[in-house]
Amino acid sequence: MQSISSMRAQIGTLILATSAIQLANGFFTTFLSLRLTTQDFGAGLNGLVLSSYFAGFTLGALRCGQIIERIGHIRAYAAFAGLVVAATAAMPLWVGPYVWSALRATIGFGCAGVFVTTESWLNAKAQASARGRVFSIYMVGTFLALAAGQYLIGQIELEDSGPFNAIIGLFALALVMVSTTRAEPPLVVPIEKLAYGHLFRDAPIAVVGCVANGLISSAFYALVPAWMEDEGISRDTVALAMLVTVTGGLVFQVPIGRLSDRFDRRAVLAALGFGFAGSALALVRLPHSLPLILPVAALLGGFMSSIYPVCVAYAHDQMPGDRVVAVSGQLILISGLGSVAGPLIGTGLMALAGLDGLFYFMAASAIVLALIALGRRLVAGAPEHLQRSFEILAPQATPLAHDPCHFDSPQPGSGQRLDPAQGGRRPC
Repeated sequence: MQSISSMRAQIGTLILATSAIQLANGFFTTFLSLRLTTQDFGAGLNGLVLSSYFAGFTLGALRCGQIIERIGHIRAYAAFAGLVVAATAAMPLWVGPYVWSALRATIGFGCAGVFVTTESWLNAKAQASARGRVFSIYMVGTFLALAAGQYLIGQIELEDSGPFNAIIGLFALALVMVSTTRAEPPLVVPIEKLAYGHLFRDAPIAVVGCVANGLISSAFYALVPAWMEDEGISRDTVALAMLVTVTGGLVFQVPIGRLSDRFDRRAVLAALGFGFAGSALALVRLPHSLPLILPVAALLGGFMSSIYPVCVAYAHDQMPGDRVVAVSGQLILISGLGSVAGPLIGTGLMALAGLDGLFYFMAASAIVLALIALGRRLVAGAPEHLQRSFEILAPQATPLAHDPCHFDSPQPGSGQRLDPAQGGRRPC
């Protein structure tokens, strides 16, 4: 058995390493969006480069669990981080839309592997009584690192290789921190299966919401920095606006979570959809001055970052308790497919309808979600909140792995004892 201090050291190392990766990842996404404006790839190929990350990320979320099971968490982490380092180092050496698309897909695969490894490791090592606190610290570190990554945008030269080197250094630092830790690998167990189609039948709003979230969030993070640059907004202002957007996402998580746990989640989703659409349209119509843009950007980030967690909680309300991992995996796949399509559709609309077309597209996606959620609420009764509550989720690090071997906690004072056959899971 490991000592409590040793376990805390492992958890702290994982959180610090992942924060470094999220700092690099947040910076990389915005930097690449701006860097593509200096290339002559064309709108369609720019969209291909930007969406390829999400394609690789989705594939990684689906396949990397098997790699972790085969070689273990520590070596898997080193392999995934090393893959990202190698692909990032190659980007300034071979500049071209198709090469960059392949490399960005490789980076997305590696990032998904890093996040799956980290979150499954945290789930396995954190004590049940402290798991909520551990993941709260993990997510706060993630949001702060993403925000800091946006701040760095104002300090770079777009056409230098320096930004690529900084990203390589941060990933390499995380690799060194984790690969040198004295840690026992978590026990890996098979996960349960869920037939495709069951989720859409039992929780259609969650499916629609995840598609909309993927479309919106990927289009926003991939294309909005370039949109702002083309609008003549200074790079320092671009960085500040993106920082405020990410920070707004963090601030909204707890109050939206409480509302979601207290009221009908479909009504909350409808409010988030209409709120996001209003914020997106306001950004198009308002003058480009900081006192006006920043508060609206914070609202936009808050609404956008809260849609996916509410969809996850709603889906788990409708599904059996022994399908937590399978449901989460399918939601990741659905959101990932939307994320692949977001930049492709967004760049096409920007080419046809001007730069504002991107915001109209995102607003329309959110309104469709809101109308469907309201319609379902009118024709069906309020669902009972079963076993899953709202969780704070990062905008780019969705819950890729859940602990497959912890007990679902019974209600205090209920006298219930959980049985694996009744939705609980075996303790590791």
